[in-house]
Amino acid sequence: MFFVALYYQKVAMRKIQMVDLQTQYEFIKPQVDAGMQEVLSSAQFINGPAVKTFQANLEKYLGVKHVIPCANGTDALQISMMGLGLTPGDEVITADFTFAATVEVIALLGLTPVMVDVLPDTFNIDPAAIEKAITPKTKAIVPVHLFGQAAAMDEIMEIAEKHNLFVIEDNAQGIGATFTSKNGTHTKTGGIGHVASTSFFPSKNLGCYGDGGAIFTNDDDLAHTLRGIVNHGMYKRYHHDVVGVNSRLDSLQAVVLNEKLRLLDFYNERRKWAAIRYTQLLEHHPKIQTPVTSGDCSSHVFHQYTLRILDADRDALVAYLQANQIPCGVYYPIPLHRQKAYVDSRYNEADFCVTNQLINEVISLPMHSELDEAQVLFICKTLLAFFD
Repeated sequence: MFFVALYYQKVAMRKIQMVDLQTQYEFIKPQVDAGMQEVLSSAQFINGPAVKTFQANLEKYLGVKHVIPCANGTDALQISMMGLGLTPGDEVITADFTFAATVEVIALLGLTPVMVDVLPDTFNIDPAAIEKAITPKTKAIVPVHLFGQAAAMDEIMEIAEKHNLFVIEDNAQGIGATFTSKNGTHTKTGGIGHVASTSFFPSKNLGCYGDGGAIFTNDDDLAHTLRGIVNHGMYKRYHHDVVGVNSRLDSLQAVVLNEKLRLLDFYNERRKWAAIRYTQLLEHHPKIQTPVTSGDCSSHVFHQYTLRILDADRDALVAYLQANQIPCGVYYPIPLHRQKAYVDSRYNEADFCVTNQLINEVISLPMHSELDEAQVLFICKTLLAFFD
């Protein structure tokens, strides 16, 4: 209780921010500064001891055999696909309602992105839509644990096994979430599919102070391949055994991540607390649909707290909140199948009913581990006043 009270005292009466990285840094400043000074003094900036320590700590936290750190989350996705040996023309199914990086890497590798609709309650990829989209060219599925909520991994893994497909988890928003399968087992997201990727972008639940990412797998052979790819295809200096890239996590970022990993469960519990308070204050309004969670809420770590605004002007609400010094976000205003870079004549608008509705309804409120009661009350009071 002393730990929480001390933490809470440091964040009281702060300006409302979408993500409050300054306050978070103040709390861990001594440890981060000391660790960075150690790296600077040792000059071991690439693959130094801090990176190796972080890798081992993250493997233990996630319960996976192999973590391969890399430069950013987009690289992590691309390298995952490279490691699986996917070739140009192979089809990869993923959600239409997500950030563009998920399909960006598919296209960059000459693969064929196939976007499908999402579920209206969790916003995650719809297993029925996956099944419908499978063709003889389909080789992989990329479920995104959107906004921090675990996707329907039981159904997705069953589909993948039935059709002999790879599953690549996009865990950029879901690190720390726990998926409970129908047989009662509990697994951290990122440890369910054949391989997974994550981002350590500063605003993530586990974020560094720059760019960073990682790949997870329990497959020994795949892990060996991935370790070569991230380092120019080298296992021995100047011996290039596979086609690789230059994508490594630097030691300074590993210092930050090591310290934040120690606090990740605490950070996620603080996010859940804020989400629960938001829901308690907003769920009874007829024009607001609050996020759906299951069980003890362990499957959702609330990278975003995203509402659906029903039968009201969402964009006017955005402007109203901003005018009242409350930041908010619309993730995402344009579905991927309508983005200029990914337009494809194969797509039928009738297949994207949920996504096409969500883009006009969703709004994300400030969400981070430094939110306090006064801030949440003010945000909710102001939001509800919009409808008066």
